Amino acid sequence: MTENTGNIKNTGNGIFWIILLASALLEAVWATALGLSNGFTQLMPTVVFAITAVLSMLGLGIAVKRIPLGTAYAVWVGIGAALTVGWAMITGVESASPLKLLFIAGIVGCAAGLKALPAEKPTAQAE
Repeated sequence: MTENTGNIKNTGNGIFWIILLASALLEAVWATALGLSNGFTQLMPTVVFAITAVLSMLGLGIAVKRIPLGTAYAVWVGIGAALTVGWAMITGVESASPLKLLFIAGIVGCAAGLKALPAEKPTAQAE
């Protein structure tokens, strides 16, 4: 029998991707709450920040059990950032522009691209 060290399917990782995406959503919530906390002087946004930051980090920690850390972190940050900027534009905190929307779409596209790639097991280097 030969060992296949090439492309390995992402079978069974679906729940970990869902957890990762939920964690990215929570990242957008804590980032928004951080902005609303006024330097942690506003109680409710500070509480929302603390709770969602912890939950977001826990979710990321769980996701990296089955998703490579570099990929998971890039997706987490990218989706979280895109959602944060998107929410800021929807609520009028930030202005929207065609270029800003294009760059946000690029972030989301890159995150989706990382998800679409087959998982690869690193091969040992011969010395």
